[in-house]
This record gives sequence, C-alpha cells and structure tokens, in this order.
Amino acid sequence: MENKEHFGSLTPVMQAFRDEVLNEKPFVDAERAVLCTESYRQTLNQPPVMRRALSLAHILDNMTIYIEDKTQIAGNQATKNSNAPVFPEYTLGFILDELDTFEKRDGDVFYMTEKDKQRIRDIAPFWENNNLRARGMELLPDEVSVFMETGVFGMEGKLNAGDAHLAVNHDRLLREGLRGFEERARAAKAALDLTDPASVDKYAFYKAVLVVIDASRRFALRYAKLAAELAATCDDPTRKAELERMSSICSKVPYEPASSFREAIQSVWFSQVLLQIESNGHSVSFGRFDQYLYPYYMADLANGEITRDEALELLTNLWIKTLTIQKIRSQAHTLSSAGSPMYQNVTIGGQTTDGHDAVNELSFLVLQSVAQTRLTQPNLTVRYHANIDKKFFDECVEVMRLGFGMPSMNNDEVIIPSFINWGVAKEDAYNYSAIGCVETAVPGKWGYRCTGMSYLNFPRLLLCAMNGGIDLTSGRRFTQDYGTFTQMGSYEELVAAWDKTIREMTRYSVIVENAIDKASEREVPDVLCSTLVDDCIARGKTIKEGGAVYDFISGLQVGIANMADSLAAIKKLVFEEKRITQQQLWDAILDNFESPESRRVQQLLIDGAPKYGNDDDYVDNLVVEAYDSYIDEIKKYPNTRHDRGPIGGIRYSGTSSISANVGQGMGTMATPDGRKAHEPLAEGSSPAHNCDKQGPTAVFKSVSKLRTEKLTGGSLLNQKVTPMMLEREENRQKLEMMLRTFFNRLHGYHVQFNVVSRDTLLDAQAHPEAHKDLVVRVAGYSAFFNVLSKMTQDDIIGRTEQTL
Repeated sequence: MENKEHFGSLTPVMQAFRDEVLNEKPFVDAERAVLCTESYRQTLNQPPVMRRALSLAHILDNMTIYIEDKTQIAGNQATKNSNAPVFPEYTLGFILDELDTFEKRDGDVFYMTEKDKQRIRDIAPFWENNNLRARGMELLPDEVSVFMETGVFGMEGKLNAGDAHLAVNHDRLLREGLRGFEERARAAKAALDLTDPASVDKYAFYKAVLVVIDASRRFALRYAKLAAELAATCDDPTRKAELERMSSICSKVPYEPASSFREAIQSVWFSQVLLQIESNGHSVSFGRFDQYLYPYYMADLANGEITRDEALELLTNLWIKTLTIQKIRSQAHTLSSAGSPMYQNVTIGGQTTDGHDAVNELSFLVLQSVAQTRLTQPNLTVRYHANIDKKFFDECVEVMRLGFGMPSMNNDEVIIPSFINWGVAKEDAYNYSAIGCVETAVPGKWGYRCTGMSYLNFPRLLLCAMNGGIDLTSGRRFTQDYGTFTQMGSYEELVAAWDKTIREMTRYSVIVENAIDKASEREVPDVLCSTLVDDCIARGKTIKEGGAVYDFISGLQVGIANMADSLAAIKKLVFEEKRITQQQLWDAILDNFESPESRRVQQLLIDGAPKYGNDDDYVDNLVVEAYDSYIDEIKKYPNTRHDRGPIGGIRYSGTSSISANVGQGMGTMATPDGRKAHEPLAEGSSPAHNCDKQGPTAVFKSVSKLRTEKLTGGSLLNQKVTPMMLEREENRQKLEMMLRTFFNRLHGYHVQFNVVSRDTLLDAQAHPEAHKDLVVRVAGYSAFFNVLSKMTQDDIIGRTEQTL
C-alpha cells in the first residue's frame, strides 16, 4: 500500500473545511484591541488582576462569534479564521510602526484593512506609555540597556506578548468543569483571614477568578444560542442534527464536567481558544491528549455513542480548528519564529505514572488524524521509552514518511530522571508532556515559559571574548576586557576569557529576564490561565506570583555547532599546528573572508579542522567544556518565583532555539569556523550545514555528548532524509533501531526528521504555486514552506541529507 493511502483520507466535509481554512488570507484584526481598550478605560480604579478579568469578560461578551458550516466544534479567536488579534495591553508599538508593511514582508505576511488601521490609530493615544512594553522597559536597569538596544538577548517577543509555554490541567477541567474551579475559588475566598495583609491580593485574585469563569460560561452559551438559531433555519437534516447537538454541548461545557467524547473535545477546544483570547502567548499546548481523553473515547465506543470513524473525523476537525489560531509578531520577532508558528503541542505515548507503556487506541487515532490533516498544527510529539509499543513505533515512522516533519520524539529515559533530579515528584515526572517545541513540563502544574526566556548567542559572544569585551557587530562594550585574541599566548587563555565572558553575560541575561518577569507579573496577570493551573487557587496567586506547583525556566543557547567548530579550528590550526597565525585569523574574520588571503584562511578553517557532528571527541569535548561554563553559572540564579510557593524556582539550560539561528545569525559577524557574517547559525544542537559527513549515527553520538541530563530546557536535533530513503521496509527498521540506540544507549533528548528532498524544496522555492501544501520542519515546529522568508527556506534547503 502506498504510504499516502496508509492512513486513509479526510472525509469530504473535513477536506473542504481544511481547504477553506488554508485559503483564508491572514489579516491583522483590530476588534479585540478595541474591546480591550473600552474595558481598560472603564476600570482605571481596579487592581491589575481585576482589570484583566473584566477586560476578558468584556471581550468574550462582545466579540464576533460564528460557527463554520462544516465544523462540529464551536469557538473562534478573531472575526475570521486565520486573523491575528491585537493585544494593546502588551504593546501597540510595532503594530503602529508596521501598519503599512505587514503585507510587504518577505515571510510571515499579514494583511490589514484601512478601517482596522484607523481603529488602531484611534486607540493608540490611550496606550502610549501605558502597556507592558512601556513599563517593562522602565524597569530595566541602565546597566543592561546596551543589550536591549543591540537585541543581543532576543527579548522582542517577551515584552510584546504573553508568556504561555504551558499546558493547563485539561484532565481536571474535564472531570470537574469550570464549576469545580469556581467552587474551590469561592471556598478559598470565604476562608480568607481578611486581617492578614496577604489577603488583600488574594481577595482580588479570587474575585477575578470568579469573573473569568462566569464570562467563559457566557461565552460558551453564546455559541449554544447561535447553534440553535442556525439549526432552526437549516434545511439539511444531517447538519440540523449536528447543530442541535453542538447547541446542547455548548450549553454544558466547559462549565459542567464532560460526560462524552464530543463534550470533552469541545471543552478542550474552548479552553484553548479562551486562553488564546486572554493572552497572545504562544505554545499553549494540549498536554497528554491521548491519556486524559481516552476514558471518554472508550466509554462512548462501548456504549455505541460514537464510532471510530466519527471520532477520527472529530479529531481532524479539532486540528483544522487549531490551525485557525494566529498571532501577529513584529518583523524582528519573526526572525526567531519564522512561519507564524503557534507551537500548540499534542503529546501522545510515553508511560503511565507507574511506568507501563501508555500507548492506547486513542494514541493510534491521534496519529492517523494528524496524518490525514497534514497541517502545521498541532505540533505532534511522541514520548519514546524503551518498551514502546512496536506497532505504534512503526506507525510513527509511517507518519514521518509523509514529510511534514511530525512527529518529533522526546525521550522518557532522559527527561523523567532529569525532572526527578530537579525535585519533581516521580508521579508528575512520568506525566510530563511537550510544551511547544521540544521543551517539556508537567501539564497543569508548571509555571509560564519553561524555556525561551532569552537567547545567548555563543558564537557572537565568543567573538566578544576575542575582542576584549567589545561586541564585533555593534562596536558596543558588552563585558569587561578579558584579553584580546591576537595577544593571547595559548588556547587556554581564550578558554579562560570565554569562561569569564559567558558568566558575565549570563548574569546580565538574568537581570533582563527578572525585570521583564516582574513587569509581566504586575501589568498583565493572566487570570483564566492561572485558574486552570494547580495550585494557583489554593495559594491565591497568579502563575507569575508563584501559583504553580513547579516553576523552572530556561533561556536558549544558540549556535552550539558553530561554537564547537570555531573552538576546534582555533585550537588545532592556530595553537597546535600553527598553520594560521592569530593575526591572520582575526584579519580574515574582520574582512569577512573576502580577500584572496582571507579566503585561503577560510578554506583552511573549513577543511582543516574537525567538525561537530562526526563523533570526534576532539571537537565535541571542546563545546561541552565551553557549555559547562554557562550551565554552572545559570544554576546560581533563581527566578522571580523562588521561595514564593513553587518547587524549583530556578533556571536551567536548553538548546531549543526555534528559528532564532537565522535571526541571531543575521546579527553575528564572521566566525572562526569559516562561516561568513550574517549567515544563519546552526540550529538547536544540530551540526552546521554539510559538516556532518559520517552519517546520522555519528551525529547522534556527537549530540549525546552534551550534558543532556542538565539541558532540561530541551535539546533540539533536526535531521533530514529523502523520501526515497524510507520507501524500503529495511530502511524504516534501520531508522527505528538507530533511534532506539540514540535514546536507550546514548541518552539522546530529542530528534525530529524532515523527510523531503532538496530537489522538491528548490522547486517549491521556484514554483510556490505548485507546492501550496508543502510543510517542512523548521526547528521544533513545522511550517508551510511558502510562508517562510527566503533566508529561512535556504537554511532548510542547506541541511545535510542523511543516508541510512
């Protein structure tokens, strides 16, 4: 059987719905911004937590709602599918700056009507110096202003948007409904000792929780009424019955507990869309979808309430709805999030809390539904472990063969022990899920932004360490003067300068992160999201105040492979073999390898030194040593929730740098590995383009030498193979054996595959109209190839094609 037929096809209705959503032009949508402004103007006297709650309520009561004529699931984020709402409480700055240029972008294009442009201009005066970005910038000490001005930490998205990067407690929501959360909030509010000063803020929080729960109930009831109205005028008996059923379901969930698979799916979707309306933080994920929905599916199947095919269609319906969620980013932010990703992760497989294989019938159904829709959302992750169901593993490879970059695979054998070592309870560690890209957390118990707080560009900072603390890109001083490369007497002196530089820059990154976190805590508390995360209600605190059970965060370290290759070239060619002098190397870097002599040096750097990704201890161990300086330093600094309730409250490391390798590369001059200025850096922990010459096994061995047990923020590895490579059953089994070795013996953290040929990508670049459906893996997420900037497309085309 052909692979494309292996999973079957969408039903005609879902195929038509998919086509409709994909054909929608994405617009920047002003409606939410206008409604938010109306509420904020009326609540100037309210504490921030109540302003946020009342604003969400006003938006939910007055925003445009609709039910598409082909859907069985209700709930929309904006006035039209694929529109991106505006969140003025975070910022209007880049919106105003780019009003007339959104549709002129090279990638991540959006459109905007003249009417909506004027609506944004009309509300702009109210928000001037009156939003998160304005107040957050004022919290930053003068000592770190240089880093904001040069963009070195990549903080663009943190002041322009919400945090998210979590999954809420869907299991509890389905079991108790919002009614259960409401009852606990009322009881906690009534039990407050109002003479206790801490009760002042807790009282306001509980009031706000009750406001958003009631508003969420009214929001669902609006859809119940709309579905009933549509049913009353519908001539098609099949569609009429669907609308009547939708009306009944929306009148019940998410306020009441779900008692069927259809109700559970609708409740989960309502929570998803509500959280996206409250805050535009991306990576709002579904958690362990096949685990918490499995009982509802099996009960309905046994009772004849639903068939397998009906459940499959409902899942495909959900994934198409998931694609309708959009977010507008600034042009600068798109460089690290190319392709407008929302990172809405669905995790399946893994183990039960008692260590048994958790694969069930719904796990297979999710695989099939994602294979049928073949979209960029949801971001599908499979949890691997040593005793994974073989048939399920085979099916995962079949999905990979379809070539849209899913599923990615995270390794229980590394992640669970890592969590336990950080203090996570064993039962919770076994219940982790992917949150966004490859980062992981315990759904419903973890604080915001478990990763992605800031970027540290290792190659750029290496150049800074070689240049006496002055950034080569901007000419600005970043750190103290720890020496100049041309005057250093040994490789060890360079390593010592790097150690001091990265530690100093790490401290600066923490200062910036803390200021932004405090600004977010004070200005934009997310009430509904806090409601749905344990133990915010019990503690009377929002997530940012320390309401979550666990709170670990990480920044992202970019350019790991470039750092490795640069250090190897310097050590071998300059200090050991002396084939290049220090001055020759430095002059060639400053010259961007342009002159004949510089090109000679560049060729030596490329051809004459070992490269990361080939299982060569010489180069691999150099980057491990360099990375250790950061790992050792970052663990010293707690986050703003430390000692305020959560377990942890600290930072760790991670390489899940999404597409920041492109944007960070644009801000990095020529590097000692021979890379020219402004070219992309290597992404995640993957080798640099075409430097991995010894096949995928050697790549796995190199990557596994990183301190994966300490890179709990995620260690992203992208690999590319051709579709022809996986046509043979023999090669598919080879891939599985290789993955088992990588995960079981080498303790790899993560891997994902682009199964697409270079020729296909080049043709898609030349003839985009012929490849409208082409989806590729960018980093820890997939995107439609056509919406990417040319630079990002070129980065993907340039990745090494592995053979098995």
